[in-house]
Amino acid sequence: MNGAALTAGGELAGRILDALAEATTDAPGVTRVAYGPGERFAHNLVREEAQKLGAVARVDAAGNLYLTLSGHDPNLPAIVIGSHLDSVAHGGNFDGAAGVVAGLAVMAELVAQGVRLQRDLIVLVTRAEEAVWFPLSYPGSQAALGLLDTQALEARRSDSGRTLADHMREEGFDPDAVQRGVPGIDANRIAAFVEVHIEQGPRLVAAGAPVGIVTGIAGGFRYVDAKCLGAYAHSGAEPRFARHDAVLGFADLVAALEIEWDALEHERHEATITFGRVQSDPTQHGGSRVLGELGFTLDVRSAEAAILDRVEARLHEIFAEVGARRGVTFELGPRFTWEPATMSPAWIAGLDHAATELQMRAPHVPSGAGHDAATFAGAGIPTAMLFVRNENGSHNPYEAMEIADLDQAIRLLLRFVTDFDNSPDQP
Repeated sequence: MNGAALTAGGELAGRILDALAEATTDAPGVTRVAYGPGERFAHNLVREEAQKLGAVARVDAAGNLYLTLSGHDPNLPAIVIGSHLDSVAHGGNFDGAAGVVAGLAVMAELVAQGVRLQRDLIVLVTRAEEAVWFPLSYPGSQAALGLLDTQALEARRSDSGRTLADHMREEGFDPDAVQRGVPGIDANRIAAFVEVHIEQGPRLVAAGAPVGIVTGIAGGFRYVDAKCLGAYAHSGAEPRFARHDAVLGFADLVAALEIEWDALEHERHEATITFGRVQSDPTQHGGSRVLGELGFTLDVRSAEAAILDRVEARLHEIFAEVGARRGVTFELGPRFTWEPATMSPAWIAGLDHAATELQMRAPHVPSGAGHDAATFAGAGIPTAMLFVRNENGSHNPYEAMEIADLDQAIRLLLRFVTDFDNSPDQP
């Protein structure tokens, strides 16, 4: 920012983030459990701050919070800025929260400048975005649009073992209405959805850019309880030709998928392949045993649906090849999927134009992680997303977003919103 002072909105954002950190600290990071006390505190805090700005607050059946700064014509479709306030356990303070406070900061700037938009501006604060609590993709934003699968209400929270419906009801919300598909907001009443989020990878840090414009959000598939099954045997007595070694079978799987990943990168396709957990049974494994069973998770992501299909097909080919070579079998268990989401080309162009007007460098970047914005894009709502530079990744207590960088995102978002509102081409 070349030493420029923060906007009034940037100062507000920093103050709210400090208050969130102080109230939800859970050393070494912060914890805001979905439908728990930390998320509840955060929703109450941002509601109070928005009401000070003159916004009207309401919640839907799932507990999503809508903070509306009214425009001149309430019949026009609204601009919606949104993100979430829950966190992973002992996580960082900025994941999700930075986007919510950026929306409030835009409101604060409009109020400070005496500007009233033609259309309503809504800051939407979603629930339960972090899948660590419920094994679901974006249940809050899905419920906001009336799209949440009814079976999702039976998903159990990882710490309590109780269902999503139970926790909604405990917080005073209405899971029965969610089950009926009652939306919190009509998709046809949204002119644009924009989410601001910290980048969870290193691209902006490497580029030396405070803000990036997201081109798309990766979809993916995940197996959370997969197994490589062989046979336990004595490490000294079992000859190599007779072994059914789960470790070697799993190692072959990893090596073969990495070869496929190399091929994808050589062809300039973006994808990630992750074995997030690998474990054996401590009551069965030992230094003098051939391992007969190895459990693992597999997470595959890409913004290209065809690449996900390609990796899935190759995965099953590898199972057959490794099974024949090693005498092992693979059981994948439950499969979770989520669709890729492409950001609106028109809104990307609008953000590019706003960045040019502000003489701000904002490179295009992909998102490998999932975000609520994917729900809105998947529902056919024109959607855009901004990343803010952040060191040390996310889902850990060492997130390191600078408020000055967030302030740049606020400036860019404010210009985009006002340009959008003033454009004669918008509905």
